[in-house]
Amino acid sequence: MLRRPALAVPLLLLASLTATPAAADTPTIKIENNATQPVFSRADAIKQTVFVEVAGTDSDADGQPDRVAVDILRPKETDQGLKVPIIMEASPYYAGGNDVANHPVDVDENGNPLPGNQRALLTTKDAGPFDGYYDNFFLPRGYAIALVENIGSGRATGCPTTGDPAETAGPKAAVDWLNGRARGFDAAGNPVAATWSTGNVGMIGTSYNGTLPNAVATTGVEGLKTIVPIAAISSWYDYYRANGGVLAPGGFQGEDADVLARYVLTRQNGEQVCGGLMDRLEAEQDRITGDYSRFWDLRNYLNDVDKVKASVFVAHGLNDWNVKTKQAVQWWDALAERNVPRKIWLHQGTHRDPFSLRAKEWLRQLHGWFDYWLYDIDSGIMREPQADVEIAPGQWGAHATWPLPGTAKVPLWLGSGGKLGLLPRPLSARESFVDQKVRTAEQLVETVPAADPNRLAYVSRELRTDVRISGTPEISLRASFTKGASPYLTALLVDFGADTRPTGALVPTGETWCYGQGVPGDTGCTSIRTHAVAETPYKIVSRGWLDVRNRHRADRTEPLRPGKEYSFRWDFQPQDYLFKKGHKLGVVVLSTDFDYTLRYPPGTNVRVSPGLSSLRLPVVFGSLG
Repeated sequence: MLRRPALAVPLLLLASLTATPAAADTPTIKIENNATQPVFSRADAIKQTVFVEVAGTDSDADGQPDRVAVDILRPKETDQGLKVPIIMEASPYYAGGNDVANHPVDVDENGNPLPGNQRALLTTKDAGPFDGYYDNFFLPRGYAIALVENIGSGRATGCPTTGDPAETAGPKAAVDWLNGRARGFDAAGNPVAATWSTGNVGMIGTSYNGTLPNAVATTGVEGLKTIVPIAAISSWYDYYRANGGVLAPGGFQGEDADVLARYVLTRQNGEQVCGGLMDRLEAEQDRITGDYSRFWDLRNYLNDVDKVKASVFVAHGLNDWNVKTKQAVQWWDALAERNVPRKIWLHQGTHRDPFSLRAKEWLRQLHGWFDYWLYDIDSGIMREPQADVEIAPGQWGAHATWPLPGTAKVPLWLGSGGKLGLLPRPLSARESFVDQKVRTAEQLVETVPAADPNRLAYVSRELRTDVRISGTPEISLRASFTKGASPYLTALLVDFGADTRPTGALVPTGETWCYGQGVPGDTGCTSIRTHAVAETPYKIVSRGWLDVRNRHRADRTEPLRPGKEYSFRWDFQPQDYLFKKGHKLGVVVLSTDFDYTLRYPPGTNVRVSPGLSSLRLPVVFGSLG
């Protein structure tokens, strides 16, 4: 679920400098070394709340336009004529969440849920207003911070809709208000105008809060100059589905679009007002076929990437199995095709803001980014390398672009007897396994190279040199299905070899860094942390899933004839990974992935023709040595 990680605080909407010289008594920002300087007081900042009308959107069907609540923090000098840009973070989480049960994931042969397997979610409280780093660092440098409490949550009206245009309209309306195009009111109903705003807005956030910037950018709204989507979604279908199959976000088996909507439904009288809409979300999302549909198409921001006018600074964890790497990479690729100004960070962390693991450099680049796009200051950020990639804990490289230059697809061929190599083995005998639903992927990998009745494994010889992949691996498998009901094929890309690898946790170094101005309860300081590591014998580098009934199209289910061989081809999650010299590269094939897929009754027999099957890896410099 998108709510679990600590979410970054509101996006900065940065204003541009006007061409007209400021009057002598009008406060101004200070620029030194091509960067804004901290000359304004965080402690004296003005805080206000504005309720912005979302014109044309009535998601709760009460006959009135929805409203979102916008909490604003701005330098006190904005009441003396200073005009500033805005960093904005929109979120449905500021009021916390509700206890909601996930869907059962054990299903019968027709995909219908079996009773008694729901798991209640704990109510959690994410980052509250102004408790992140944006206000401490950026407000003193001449930025306002705006936090948008989105429709259906907290003090807003309307109903949450998990990613559709109604939800996007909320923060878009806030951008419009900051540019004088939407109506805003105080708590007493009096009109409020953003007379202090330059109209330049930058959106930022992590997870759901990072997804909303993607969504708003696809509207092409004027005034949104840049977005910084961190661990963000670009297509909700690829968050809750994969290639035709129902799939869970990592750590949240059984969650779906309706569960998330019910979780963030924290407005007054929410269930009474929005209960019917929640039921419609549950019905329309379709957990039986998993097919792509109009429901998901409305939540696919790639459809409108042509409208993006804002620059984009993408950040994502290479070990994020909640919002998986495909979300960032397909967005990045679409932006690249359209020459959108962009930058990317890929780190070894999980579902988190890079501030938590490389704070000083992240804030240096983010500062330069916002100064450039919101204040039109030549900070030099656009002359720096486009991609920062952490290939191992603490080992960062700067690259001209991503995937890394010189990357090419290299085929590896499967062969009977567990072989994987550069030469085809067309005469390899067929091999089979029987699906089960109680063992995890990790448990199935642990037994390699021994034979196992519940999976097949194909492993290379020891690598003669380091091999780096950068991009999206693919697999092509010739196989037949008999007996049983599971429609899934799951492929695991595995690095076999003992090594010290990140665990996903962070550990403090003992160093404290004070990056900004503090106020009571918020020191403006952070503990410098690094990746926790552990020695492990292998690592599942990437995963890929396919519902074989959707072998041609994600929006069309086509039954299989039992025993007939078909050619299946699907993608893994994108990766940037170094297989070290002396390690072995492997692909493990199974059906049910315990932590991600639905769990059909056991017994499906999958027969594979390895001689007609291959793995394609995006190898840097196109050589496996």
